[in-house]
Amino acid sequence: MTLTPKKISVLAMITALTVAISFFLKIPMPLTKGVVTVLDAGVIFAALRFGRVEGAIVGGLTGLLFDLLSGYPHWAIFSLLIHGGQGYVAGGKTNRTLWLVLSGVIMVAGYFLVSWLFYGFGPALADMPGNIIQSIFGVVVALTLDRALVKIK
Repeated sequence: MTLTPKKISVLAMITALTVAISFFLKIPMPLTKGVVTVLDAGVIFAALRFGRVEGAIVGGLTGLLFDLLSGYPHWAIFSLLIHGGQGYVAGGKTNRTLWLVLSGVIMVAGYFLVSWLFYGFGPALADMPGNIIQSIFGVVVALTLDRALVKIK
């Protein structure tokens, strides 16, 4: 894995687009005061297209930046770690389905644990369906984008 200036530019664009789109498409979660976004789509797309390290970079940066810019600074470090881990795992090349499922488990379990820490077990459990939907939606969108780019080439 080499981070060339071209690759850094592409990862920066994916990060910026993911954060910007996530601002427009977010659903509030009232019990934990969090949101469901399309952030996972950009994270998974970067991991599918470029690999584990690049997926982790885009995942960590998008999670961190989205929370800081959206007024959720107390979530920022957790989002950096959770979405960074999600992106790293999603970049697995063999048995792609397994890695994509595990990346979703990391995201859902990570936010469940942090929500439990911040707000208690009940609210954390209530937010899980939204995070599961966010994860599944992210995988579907990322796979669709990745396949479309393969056809374009």
